[in-house]
Amino acid sequence: MSAIVQSMRPKQWVKNLLVFAGLVFSKNLLDPGNVMRSLGAFVAFCLLSGAVYIINDVVDREGDRLHPRKQFRPIAAGKLRPRAAIAAAAAAVGLALVGGFLLDWRFGAIGAGYFVMQIAYSLRLKQVVVLDVMVVALGFLARAAAGTFVVRVAISPWLFVCTILLALFVAVAKRRHELIFLEGGGISHRSVLGKYSQTLLDQMIAVATSATVVAYCLYTIAPETVAKFGSRNLILTFPFVLYAIYRYLYLVYRKDLGGAPERVFVTDVPMILAVLLWAASVVVILYVKF
Repeated sequence: MSAIVQSMRPKQWVKNLLVFAGLVFSKNLLDPGNVMRSLGAFVAFCLLSGAVYIINDVVDREGDRLHPRKQFRPIAAGKLRPRAAIAAAAAAVGLALVGGFLLDWRFGAIGAGYFVMQIAYSLRLKQVVVLDVMVVALGFLARAAAGTFVVRVAISPWLFVCTILLALFVAVAKRRHELIFLEGGGISHRSVLGKYSQTLLDQMIAVATSATVVAYCLYTIAPETVAKFGSRNLILTFPFVLYAIYRYLYLVYRKDLGGAPERVFVTDVPMILAVLLWAASVVVILYVKF
């Protein structure tokens, strides 16, 4: 059981907090019913993403044994048999989808689509240059979109754009880390890395970074945003977003931490403070009348 839980990578579940975006920005944070539904959505995506990680490790077990860090994962290290791992993944998926459809049929449909897309990624799409990082970004978007359905609100075009751009930024930075960290052995572990170059990835990061910053800035001052929240103060959250992105770039380029974004967001104190201050300022602006 310990090996199964480890293979589901609980540290990665921080990504599933995106399902709460719809709850917060629809101003339903103080509604107990919607809070509980969003918590259920979070648990469902933790089970789904955990199952995907297990299946991915089963598929990649031979390649992971060549990786200096991934070789210690339970399946690659022989601590968890593939058959037992697949059975655990199937149970997690079944529980997640049943619960998801009970929450909302649209949430269940997105959850099922997310799982199918991630399986396609594990089996083939992660070897297709550019499409590999696009699929990762779409996985983040699925979380955000699914979260809006459980609180029964329409997904904002701004949430769509900002989520996919930020996810692309993080995914491309991770590819850059893998390419540099694995050096010559990278192609044998993941063939798609041979189709990238450091220069190409740096350019992709620059585009994603700029687009993310501009998109979020425009969102905070857009007339429909001001009308929806009845306040022009959301622009005051922009400095925290800008600092967090610059801090992440610093950690990627100077500290070589782009390979584990989930670790950055739970261990880097300046990043944690920036995220907490951003979240607190959003809640105050949206829920406290001045």
